[in-house]
Amino acid sequence: MPVDYPRLTTRIRALCHAETDTVALMATVACEVHHAHPLADWTGFYRVTAPELLKIGPYQGGHGCLVIPFARGVCGAVARSGRALIVPDVAAFAGHIACASTTRSELVLPVLNGAGRLLGVFDLDSNTPTAFTAADATALAAILNEVFRDVG
Repeated sequence: MPVDYPRLTTRIRALCHAETDTVALMATVACEVHHAHPLADWTGFYRVTAPELLKIGPYQGGHGCLVIPFARGVCGAVARSGRALIVPDVAAFAGHIACASTTRSELVLPVLNGAGRLLGVFDLDSNTPTAFTAADATALAAILNEVFRDVG
């Protein structure tokens, strides 16, 4: 069953209206997307907390990695490049970090504020191969751009 992105966007827009706290926004987006995407087993954020370093932020699902350097994994690659990555088979991604041994596919998007500063990355993991599509990436990027444009 595909995600109803117009409905999800409307819901997130209403929940996040006038909020500017980055962590509160991340928690809300993670929760809403996790419950909306039928194949998402882990949904959350890794925040930029130091140069070239991501630390776990708000998420839904089992435990995630606590720290990810920009030099490692899918999340690090997205933080370095500023471009979304859809990984249909994590076993085929050189340098994939297995935070959960059951993860089979992944979608990671950069999270930027309106000034273009990287706040972190948004990571969706699935125990199903090829769980995420370009349509997911496009719709989620639009949501992230809207939600985080006015934060520091």
